[in-house]
Amino acid sequence: MKKNILYIVILFSSIGFAQKSISKLLKKHNTESIPYISVQELAMPDSEAIILDSREIKEYEVSHIKNAIQVGYDNFSIETVEEQITDKSKTIVVYCSVGIRSEDVGEKLKEAGYTNVYNLFGGIFEWKNNDFTVYDNANEPTENVHTFSKEWSKWLLKGIKIYD
Repeated sequence: MKKNILYIVILFSSIGFAQKSISKLLKKHNTESIPYISVQELAMPDSEAIILDSREIKEYEVSHIKNAIQVGYDNFSIETVEEQITDKSKTIVVYCSVGIRSEDVGEKLKEAGYTNVYNLFGGIFEWKNNDFTVYDNANEPTENVHTFSKEWSKWLLKGIKIYD
């Protein structure tokens, strides 16, 4: 019993530490020009947000949030988004691995006139760290999470780390 309690304490401590660390990382790299939304808010059953994945296609194919539209980062095209999302008042949540690239994409959406854009705090890593399901290229649940690189993989605490 004591051993189980110790495991639970360690698990929640590590998730809390990761959240604080991700928070420090985001403060270092982001300006918060796009407001954050938490994974818990996005996961609410009544959420009608359109979810955009700003990672590259190889990352998306390994793991993505259900119903996310892959828009990429390196070759992001606002024109392509405008063709798919014509109502610029719709709620849009952009995510990447931890929330840095997604802020840049969110800024481009805002510049194009989208008015209700959010950045997923902690990205897909925080999503998976909070036990939410991710999906592979066949839209099947997977434990694999593309972590961009070995260096960035330290922010993912749950799931199987995949990187090139």
